[in-house]
Amino acid sequence: MKFATAKDEGVTLRVRVQPRASRTSIRGESEGVLRVAVAAPPVDGAANEALIRFFAERCGIRREMVTITSGLTSRNKTIKIRGVSLSEASQALRIGSG
Repeated sequence: MKFATAKDEGVTLRVRVQPRASRTSIRGESEGVLRVAVAAPPVDGAANEALIRFFAERCGIRREMVTITSGLTSRNKTIKIRGVSLSEASQALRIGSG
């Protein structure tokens, strides 16, 4: 997982988001980022909220444990997931199991 690093009681992910997809899912890894399609449009923070909820559900944690640390208005984002280890995140974010 080149897109993930263990940091301070959690994991940091580099993500590229595709809004307005037919469904929210992980599309794969390329160029050191995790590609995630989000069904929500990039309007009024809807896509960001959908991304946060998606990661929280996949990792089995509360929504408050997931934050976007950079890239709020960009397709390229850095996501911080607290309360999970790198191996737990790897298991939860298996590519191809959207």
